[in-house]
Order: sequence, then structure tokens, then C-alpha cells
Amino acid sequence: MTIEEYYALPEGTRAELIYGVIYDMSPPLRIHQKIITKVLTRFENFIQSKKGDCEVYTLPFDVRLSDDTAVEPDIAVVCDKSKLTDKGCEGAPDFIIEIASSNSAHDYVRKLNLYYDYGVREYWIVDPKRKSVNVHLLDENYGTNYYTFSDDVPVNIYGGELKINISELLGQGSSC
Repeated sequence: MTIEEYYALPEGTRAELIYGVIYDMSPPLRIHQKIITKVLTRFENFIQSKKGDCEVYTLPFDVRLSDDTAVEPDIAVVCDKSKLTDKGCEGAPDFIIEIASSNSAHDYVRKLNLYYDYGVREYWIVDPKRKSVNVHLLDENYGTNYYTFSDDVPVNIYGGELKINISELLGQGSSC
């Protein structure tokens, strides 16, 4: 499938185009949406408090990586505003979070490799079932760190100054 065919899909279609192959996206669960909302708010507050230049977006937000690849990450942080268009982002965001879904191989393998190939600096996979956060540093400091929801997870694109604790964001005793 071409990018033009992808953009011609009926409005409201939840899908991603990766190397010319269309992948349907299932509707998110409530916990998925709750995590996105809480993390997005944490990023927004941090960026505003620092008077930062980065912008944070949530789905549906189109990230076009090439002529045959366009994805909709759950959360994307873009620091190079020249990449922003009316449709979304042209090129790799600096930071991406995906909330693991029923098709976790898509997030853990396919998207990890994709984001590495296109230059995303930091990629988190937040997994509500495992209550884990996998942090992939895809820049010159390449590596992977594993955390639980109760850990303070440093955001490396901000030098660790911003830390996110998923359990705290969800509230004590919150079930995932």
C-alpha cells in the first residue's frame, strides 16, 4: 500500500502503514487511555514549567516516517518544530510511548526496530498487563532499561530531570 492509499482510508479507520503493509489497530482499553492521559499531562506540565520548546501529542497523531510508513504512536514528543505539519509530524519524534496492546509483538519488535531505523531518540513500551516500562535508548547511548510501574522512570531526553511513576499517576491501589 502506498502512503496515498493509506491517507485515502475512510475517516476513523484505525491503522498504521509500515513499509507498505497496513496494520489494523484495535480500539484501546480504558486503562490504555487512562495511562495516556496521565502521562501526557505530566509531560505537558514539565514542558510548561521549564518553558521548553518540545510539544507533546497523543493519538490520533500522524507520524510520517517515509513514503511507505506512517504510524500513530500513543504519545509523541517533538522538539524540532520544523517537523510539524497540519497532518502531524514529518520525520521521527524525539520520544515515543506505546502502551502495549493485545498485539504486543507489534510494539516490542516491529515498532522498536522501526523507531530505531528512523532515529527516534527514546522509546518506551508501557505494559499494563506486566506493569512494566521498557525504556529503549535509540541514540548514541543505545541500551534498554526495565522498570516496574512503581519505579521512578527517568525521561532521558530531559537528562532524567523528569521522572514518571506510573503507579503514582494512576493513584494508589489502582488496578491495571
